[in-house]
Amino acid sequence: QVQLVESGGGLVQPGGSLRLSCVASGSFYGINAMAWYRQAPGKQRELVARISESGSTIYADSVKGRFTISRDNAKYTVALEMNTLKPEDTAVYYCNVFAWYTSWTDYWGQGTQVTVSS
Repeated sequence: QVQLVESGGGLVQPGGSLRLSCVASGSFYGINAMAWYRQAPGKQRELVARISESGSTIYADSVKGRFTISRDNAKYTVALEMNTLKPEDTAVYYCNVFAWYTSWTDYWGQGTQVTVSS
């Protein structure tokens, strides 16, 4: 099983920055893709950014050029650097990993709130 713990959320003014971090622990034999999703009130959960084991990345169009995803394979961590934040970035952000335990499975963190407001 994989446990994910996120940190770094909070309240920030428009134009500000935040860095989210997520660390994976538990019993697993490997992690493939790592990603960040978000869910705003009344909306479906959406992919924000994903990074492969080799470092290839994809981003939602709404965050391209503002957000950067990175990972440390040795430490089983994934981070999301968020710059030039906008009110529409307000959401609960979830860490997601695709890991092998007895099979390849998606695992989710508990979520961290990001609020962009003046």
